[in-house]
Amino acid sequence: MVGIAAILVLGVAAQLLAWKLRLPSILLLLLIGFLAGPATGWLDPDELFGDALFPVVSLAVAVILLEGGMSLRFRELAGVRAATRNLILFGAPLTWGGVTLAAHYVLGFEPGLALLLGAILIVTGPTVILPLLRHVRPSGSVAAVIRWEGIVNDPIGAIVAVLVFRGIVLADAEQAVFAAVAGALTAAIVGGLFGALAAGALVLLMRRFLVPDYLQNPVALALGIASFVASNAVLHETGLLAVTVMGVVLANQRFVAIEHILEFKENLRVLLISSLFILLSARVPAAAFLQPDLQSFLFVGLLILVVRPASVFVATLRTGLSWREKVFVSWMAPRGIVAAAVASVFAIELEQSLYPEPERLVSVMFLVIVATVAVYGLTAGPLARLLGLSRSHPEGVLIVGAHGWGRAVAAVLRDQGFDVLLVDTNRENVRAARLEGLPVWHGNVLSEELHGCDLGGIGRILAMTSNDEVNALTALEFTSTFGRSEVYQLAPSPEEAAAGQEMSAHLRGRVLFEKGLSFWDLNARYRAGAVVKATPLTEEFDYAAFRERHGDHAIPLFALAEGRLRVFTAEAEPDPKPGETLVHLVWDAGG
Repeated sequence: MVGIAAILVLGVAAQLLAWKLRLPSILLLLLIGFLAGPATGWLDPDELFGDALFPVVSLAVAVILLEGGMSLRFRELAGVRAATRNLILFGAPLTWGGVTLAAHYVLGFEPGLALLLGAILIVTGPTVILPLLRHVRPSGSVAAVIRWEGIVNDPIGAIVAVLVFRGIVLADAEQAVFAAVAGALTAAIVGGLFGALAAGALVLLMRRFLVPDYLQNPVALALGIASFVASNAVLHETGLLAVTVMGVVLANQRFVAIEHILEFKENLRVLLISSLFILLSARVPAAAFLQPDLQSFLFVGLLILVVRPASVFVATLRTGLSWREKVFVSWMAPRGIVAAAVASVFAIELEQSLYPEPERLVSVMFLVIVATVAVYGLTAGPLARLLGLSRSHPEGVLIVGAHGWGRAVAAVLRDQGFDVLLVDTNRENVRAARLEGLPVWHGNVLSEELHGCDLGGIGRILAMTSNDEVNALTALEFTSTFGRSEVYQLAPSPEEAAAGQEMSAHLRGRVLFEKGLSFWDLNARYRAGAVVKATPLTEEFDYAAFRERHGDHAIPLFALAEGRLRVFTAEAEPDPKPGETLVHLVWDAGG
């Protein structure tokens, strides 16, 4: 009980600490697990779970891949469909071949074992990639390319590894090739069929209202696990493909809404990844680091610096990816839980078959996992910023409402160096924004198409329309994108508040600017001649002096300093400091 509780507590604590320190959570999870496991011997996952360890890990990975599949929408691939397809169809075989050669000539693995290691390392690990993408937040479509590759290649790598293992056991080249081709076709059919059936069953149950709302998440989870286990029972290691197919089908069907299920799976994924990486790093063989093997380190170096970049650049020729995007994709190939679990299982079976040095397969695999997670986790963020594909702290603003004073706010923030994007359904507002040179998107903020826009530099959303319900729905929709702390909306009109029509607190964003300050108040003042201005504050002219000059004729909106933006809300009195620039709405002749 203490051990299991410690895994959960340590995992969540590492996530919180990583968020506070703005570090990739994977790094802290690995470090804490290593300290609790091989460094001190306090946590031994094999002793804790016994024979149940790999089934527990497999089920957890299945849930993670189900959630990952549910995030794969075909609309994300606009403009990068060829790159994504080629990375899966050609990048995986190139990686397999490169790793196999390196394992044979550098590590000295005999051909069969080298082929097996190459097949396992096809996977790039969504258990690692998804948290890293959340941390780095690359702009454009490059995140979709990496996410699709990682999630789709995971089951492919596992299936190929199984086929190679069968070939090793057969020890007959002709039989092995025939078994591999037949096995690949059978695996695709079995995994695809079980995944599609599970997705179809869930859609049918939900569309006919045969499952109450409060049971839809548990039913989806149960169907996903059932498809994973049933597919594996029919054909080994096809369960990962089944849950991936189930997730992709659910994500791209148009019959029922799955956003609430996806949100539930996302929350579950964070908990599962935290626990799995504590378990993973606690099982790292200490000898792999206490007795360094130069050949193994050279192998890892070739994997990171040669094999991955070569496979990406060859596979993405003439696909439309820029050289910057290719470099970043080349630098995002960490390995994770699936690679460790598959390698461990095969090592046990090879050992029972009296195969030479199967334990070295596990040692090399753990070294690859730890090294790739550490290297990519520490450098992916700085590299993305160096390539202009990400920002360390996105401070841009998504403004819903391109009306007059909304455009004025956007213009001042843009002039102060912040990314802005206006969204509006009104054609006149959109046309006016374009004439003023402001970035604007014409459409409904709640439509799926907006999520396909480049929001790389955007870190918060301001819902500032005249409709309080739209503002509240916007806040609810984008909470998962920006986090509750960076979702804001205007207060409802006095009439709505008096009539008791104000939304519940959990359905709203943080209230902008001042308590009770509605769209109509701001709009009336703007029409009366108020302007949005930016005023630097100094020791001589501080906020007290500003208030003394303007009194109630100015409404503080934001405080800007050193590329950071603070939004004033009704939760507390504005407190801009000397050295900050105060953005405010003022309607007198002064500045």
